[in-house]
Amino acid sequence: MSKEKVIDISTRKTGKIVGICAAAVAAIIVVVSSVSIVPAGCTGVVTTFGKVSDTALNEGLHLKVPFAQRVTTVSNKIQVYQADADAVSKDLQTVNSTIAVNFRIKSASSASIFKNIGSDYENVILMPTVQECMKSVCAKYTAEQLITDRAQVGEEIKAQLVSKVDEYGIEIEKFNIVNFDFSSEFNEAIEAKQVAEQNLLKTKTEQEQAIVVAEAEAKKKVIAADAEATSIKTKAEAQAEANKTISESLSNELIKYQTIDKWDGVLPKVANDANPLLSLDLDEQKTAE
Repeated sequence: MSKEKVIDISTRKTGKIVGICAAAVAAIIVVVSSVSIVPAGCTGVVTTFGKVSDTALNEGLHLKVPFAQRVTTVSNKIQVYQADADAVSKDLQTVNSTIAVNFRIKSASSASIFKNIGSDYENVILMPTVQECMKSVCAKYTAEQLITDRAQVGEEIKAQLVSKVDEYGIEIEKFNIVNFDFSSEFNEAIEAKQVAEQNLLKTKTEQEQAIVVAEAEAKKKVIAADAEATSIKTKAEAQAEANKTISESLSNELIKYQTIDKWDGVLPKVANDANPLLSLDLDEQKTAE
């Protein structure tokens, strides 16, 4: 009898302990289910039995109705969408490009996007809109302009993209054209054009250098000619001045003296007008005798 009573008491205690533990676990589950934490840079979309609330929860700790409400986290951080986009240029060249879009979901639009679009908003909204904007803008430019005016093309595509996705609550932070690629025929034509332009530039540069050298040589010759002319003029002026000085210093007595001083003592056999001084000397000598 005593053993049976002991067994009954132990069983009752064990059942009570199990019940308490179950209640504690249930209480913990209820408490945990009543709390929701929204991470930084995110918003929490609240659904009550599947119905989406119009307002979203900001980052931080929030209370909810356990088992009835659910909080889904939507990231509002900057995300990157990268894809390939095809288009046709104004001159009917096929354009294969790689684009990258930096975007984020606006906090105020998190609930609306979750309700109307869902989590696959990249494929539902961004991808078709980017493709449409690429085709629309690229059709305005030639293939060569797409390369030379790449920054302008990117800005125009971004402007169109912003105007189309803003209504959904998607904010475009940045749009980049990572790469432009064309057909092999067009690439070869561009390469040939660049080679021709380089050759033309090289020829033009060589011609300009030749002109510079020729002008330098011509200037050099002009300077040399001017220097020679100046030298001749200076010599001529000096000679004229010397002749003038000599002319002013000449006299009949000096001429006679120079004639006699340079005479070799031989009398000319013929006296004529071409040798007046000698004939004059002879006359003077005869008179002296």
